[in-house]
Formats: sequence, C-alpha cells, structure tokens
Amino acid sequence: MPTDHYQPLAQFVAKHFKLSRPSLESFIAPWLPYNALRKEVLTAVDEEERYLYFIIDGVQRVYALDSRGKEATLVFTYAPSFGGVLDAMMTAQKSKYVYEALTPSKLLRVPIIEIKKLMNENSEIAQMINLGVSQALGGLLERLAELQLMSSEEKFRSLLTRSPHILTLVPHKYLASYLGIDATNFSKLMNSVKI
Repeated sequence: MPTDHYQPLAQFVAKHFKLSRPSLESFIAPWLPYNALRKEVLTAVDEEERYLYFIIDGVQRVYALDSRGKEATLVFTYAPSFGGVLDAMMTAQKSKYVYEALTPSKLLRVPIIEIKKLMNENSEIAQMINLGVSQALGGLLERLAELQLMSSEEKFRSLLTRSPHILTLVPHKYLASYLGIDATNFSKLMNSVKI
C-alpha cells in the first residue's frame, strides 16, 4: 500500500468508492507530490488540463474571465477532494477557465494520460472516474439552480450549511463572486445573518 504521503488519497478513495485492493494500488501508483505557491496558476485559459489533482492542504479555485478581465469564481477545491478543470480534463479540449491556488497548496497530481490509460485497462477505475464525474456534474447543476432561484441571503445560508468552514479559508471577495453577490452585499450578509 502507499506511503504516508499518499495515505489521504488512499483513505478518500476507499471511503467514497468501491475499489479492490489491486485496483486501489494501481490507481494510487502514478500520483506524484506537487507544492503550489499562493496565487500560482495551475491551469490557464487556452491551456490543456494536463493533470488531475488531489488536494492535501490549501484552497484553490476555478474561475472564468470575461472580455474585460472581470473574474467569476465557479468552484473552490480544498482537502480532501479532487481538483482541476473537469471539462477540459475529460474532453482533452483547451481550458476556458483558470485553476489557481489561492493559498500555498500541498497536492498530489497525476497526468490525465495516466488516468485515461488506467480507465482503459481497469473497469473498476473507469467506473470510479465515471461516478466521480457524475457526482461533480450533479453538484454543479445544484449550484446553478441555487444561483438562479435563490435570493442572496438564501445562497449565503446554503453555502454556510454546505461548507461553514469556507468563511475562514477563502477571502470574502471570492466568496461573493462565487455566490454572484456584490461584495458590499456580501459584507452586509456577514454582519446580519446569524452563523
């Protein structure tokens, strides 16, 4: 089995997916440690997403840029979870988004080419990846519904219910962007909503 460095990945996979021991060992074998600096761009717009990441420590975000350079935060990733620009990863298309480390981050990463090879060789790993992608899509659809149907306060409360620790991990300007709320309104919610 993996060394201590890879234990968080092994534990996460064992907890959330059903893989035999040989499949788990095959899945973990190609991962390598990577340390990202604060504000380091891991994937840029018009770049291929070359890696799947597993977060050991730190916070990252995926964001979009409009033609004027305005940012819209789409997703946060933090331990223990997988990260990267999912659509670019799965379709081998150039990324439309930026994946950035908001804080110094301790990661494991594996080249996408290795993941695709494992999926072709091992049906258990292929099922696990497909399930993970389906769960990510379900989460994104739920978030899209929240953005379109909820008031600012409801979105704020939903975020606190889902991830209460996020307020201490992520600068509030990025949380406001993630919720589609003006930064001033976000500050008002912070002061008025009982946490």
